[in-house]
Amino acid sequence: MTASLLPNYIAGQWVTGQGAGTPLFDPVLGTELVRVDATGLDLPEAFRFAREQGGSALRALTYRERGALLTAVGKVLQANRDAYYEISTANCGTVKNDTAVDVDGGLFTLGHFARMGETLGDQRHLLDGEAARLGKDPLFQSQHVLVPTRGVALFINAFNFPSWGLWEKAAPALLSGVPVIVKPATATAWLTQRMVQDVVNTGILPPGALSIVCGSSAGLLDQLQPFDVVSFTGSADTAAVIRSHPAVVQRSVRVNIEADSVNSALLLPASSAEDAAATLELLAKEVAREMTVKSGQKCTAIRRVLVPEALYDAAASAISARLAKTTVGNPRNEGVRMGSLVSRAQKNAVDQGLAQLMAHTEVLHDGRSAALVDADSAVGCFAAPVLLGTREPDANAVVHDVEVFGPVATLMPYRDMPQALQLIRQGQGSLVASLYGSDAAALASAALELADSHGRVHVISPDVAALHTGHGNVMPQSLHGGPGRAGGGEELGGARALGFYHRRSALQASTAVLTQTTPVT
Repeated sequence: MTASLLPNYIAGQWVTGQGAGTPLFDPVLGTELVRVDATGLDLPEAFRFAREQGGSALRALTYRERGALLTAVGKVLQANRDAYYEISTANCGTVKNDTAVDVDGGLFTLGHFARMGETLGDQRHLLDGEAARLGKDPLFQSQHVLVPTRGVALFINAFNFPSWGLWEKAAPALLSGVPVIVKPATATAWLTQRMVQDVVNTGILPPGALSIVCGSSAGLLDQLQPFDVVSFTGSADTAAVIRSHPAVVQRSVRVNIEADSVNSALLLPASSAEDAAATLELLAKEVAREMTVKSGQKCTAIRRVLVPEALYDAAASAISARLAKTTVGNPRNEGVRMGSLVSRAQKNAVDQGLAQLMAHTEVLHDGRSAALVDADSAVGCFAAPVLLGTREPDANAVVHDVEVFGPVATLMPYRDMPQALQLIRQGQGSLVASLYGSDAAALASAALELADSHGRVHVISPDVAALHTGHGNVMPQSLHGGPGRAGGGEELGGARALGFYHRRSALQASTAVLTQTTPVT
C-alpha cells in the first residue's frame, strides 16, 4: 500500500502535490513511511500571500507581541513532543539523546527568542547606534534605524536537523516581523511538516506567517523579489547555484549560506604530565562524542584532531577506547548508543568519502567489525565510528579538504603552535574549532589567532569541564556560521540574529524629529 502524501501549506491552505510523491523511508527498517510532493503548487500565489498577508499582520505587531506568539508556538510544540520523538526515530534513525539535540534544541532556541521579544518591548523598529551630528550645530543629526524587511524569508534546510534547523531560522524571522516559507530537505521532511502542521492548526500565527513546501525546490528561487531573503544550509555546490541565481545577482536578494566545514579540535601543549593527562581526557571525551552524536551528521562535528607529536599514540588510544564502547544499531533498543544515517544516499556518500580518506591515512580505530544491535546491515543505513590518522599532515591535503558527513575523524600530530594553527587554517574557514588546555594565556592567544577563520572558537579547560556546552552544540546566544568554505554566513548570536531580517536606514533630521523615533520599552 502506498504511504500517505503529506500536504504542503501555502497561501493559507493545505495543498497536496499533483504527483505520486517521493517516498521517505525508515533508515533502520527500510520501510516506507510517507511521501512528499510539490508538483503543481501555485508558488507565485504562495509568496504573494506570505508577503502581503503574513508580512502585514506580523509587522503590525510589536516585538513583545511577536515574542508572545513564539511562546504560544513553543507550548504547542512541547505538548506534541512525544510524537516528534517517534517521527525522528522512524525517519532519521536517531537514538533518544540525538533526537533531543534536534527537537529539544529547537524548542530551547525558540524559547530564547520568545523571551527576547519581551525584552525588546512594545516597539516595531530598533535603533542602530547613537545619533551623530552632521554639522557644528547639534540640531541636525543622523540616526540609524533597523526596520523589518517587507518580504519573505525562504529557508532551504538540511536533512540532519529537521526541527532545530526550522526553529533556529524561523524564530528570529518571525520575531523580526518577517513571514517564513520553509523547504525542508526531502529525506527527513516529515518532522518539519508535522511541526508546522501542529502550529498552523492552532491558528496562533497570522495567515501567511508560516508556510511549508515539501518535495522539490524547483521554482522557489524564481519567486524571490528584492526585499525577500533566503537562508540555505547544505552543500557548497547547491550554495553556488543559489548565489548565481538571477534573484541574487540581478535583484540583490539577501542570502545567508552555511555550507561545508572541516572543523578542528586542538590539544595545546601542557606544562606538566598531570596537565597533559587531564586535558587529553577532555579532548578524547569530546572527540568521541562529536563523532557519534547523530552518527556524525552534524555540520559542527569534529573532523580533524590535532595533538602534540609526543601525544599522538596516547590520543589515538584514548579516543579509540571511548569509541569502542559505542554500540550501533536499532535506536529503539535501549542498549544502542548510536543509530543510523538518515538514508541510503547518505550511507553511500559516507562510504565513498571514507574510502577516499583511508587511501591517505592509517586506521586507528575501526568500529565496522562490531556487530549491529537488533539491526540488519543489509537493510539499515548504518556507519560505525572510524578514527583515522596521518603522521604527516603537512603533506596530506586530502585530510584538510574531504569532509565525511558521518562518524569519521582524522588524528594528526603537530610540532609547534605555528604549525598547528597553519594546519587548522588549511580547512579554509570553518564553523567551529575547539581548544583544550590549562594555560589561560595560551588558550586565549590561540583562540584569537583562529577567530578570523572560524565563526566560533570553543575553549575547554579543566575549570569548565563540567560547564561547557559542547564543541558541536549551537547555542542561540552565540554566532553560528563561518567564513570561507563554511559559507560566509551568520545566524543566531542573540539579538544579532535579527539583523538579517531587518533593513538599516539612516534618518537625517532635527533632534525633535529623531526623538520621536526613539522606542519606548
